Formats: sequence, C-alpha cells, structure tokens
Amino acid sequence: MMASGKSTVGPVLARLLHRRFVDNDHRVREIAGRSIPEIFESEGEAAFRALEARAIREAGQGDAVVALGGGAIAQPGAPELLAETGTVVYLQAGVNALMERVGVAAGRPLLAHLTERERRERIEQMLSDREDAYRSAEIMVETDGMSVQDVARAIVRALDEEGP
Repeated sequence: MMASGKSTVGPVLARLLHRRFVDNDHRVREIAGRSIPEIFESEGEAAFRALEARAIREAGQGDAVVALGGGAIAQPGAPELLAETGTVVYLQAGVNALMERVGVAAGRPLLAHLTERERRERIEQMLSDREDAYRSAEIMVETDGMSVQDVARAIVRALDEEGP
C-alpha cells in the first residue's frame, strides 16, 4: 500500500542483502519523462498502469530489491508475474499509520484534493479492494511501530526461514 514504507525500507533491505535497489515509481517517471501526477492527469490511470507493468518487467531482470507502487500487485496478472520473478513481501500498515504518512497527499493522485475524511475512506477502500492481492505475498511484515531497520531485519529473517 502507498505509504507503507516500501521506498524507505527497500534501500536498507537491499544493503543488507547486497543487492541493488529499484524504486518502480522512479523508474516509471524515468520512462515517461514526467511525474506520476502528470501521467494521471494527462493520460489517466490506465496509461500509468501500462508504464508500471513495463517497469516491473524490466526490474525483474537480475537480483534487486524492488519497491512497487501500492496498486501494482492488484493489477490483472501481476501477482503471478511477481511470484515468477522473486519473493513478494507485503509491508502491512494500519490505516492510522498510513494516514499519518500520506499527510495531505498532494503528490498522490489517488488521494489528492480529498478531505482528511475522504482520504481515510479512500485508503480503507483501497486496502479492502487490494487485500487479496496483498495477501498473495509470500512474506508479510506488520510495520506499525517498527523502525525501518527493524522492518528490513524482519524481512531478512523471513527470507532466511523461507530458504532458496
């Protein structure tokens, strides 16, 4: 989910695993040559999702820790594609933590221009709509109240337990 800590935990996890880090949203911006809000505004969510899928396929090439956008895994065929390319980790965060992290959400197209109450309702709805996709992850870490380092270490432990 957006604001769950993917872009913050990802680089720390990558260092612990001695891998490169790829932020898929940054890659989408590089491919498109403009910001995600601009993509949403000029071409809509479907165009963004197509760019996101391309970036996911490219990121799956080689050893990397990849931070996906919050809706990526909820797209048709995405859970299967992601499971083929690596281990999927779900950073689970509660609604209150997500609300705190997104703030006024100016740079988040799916939450921009909403009141606080509307943002909360949208976050709750997105979590509900995406829950099955999120739960398809092989590893789930509840992040509320955990430091970035603790979350990354929890993922490493879960990966060790999972084995090759």
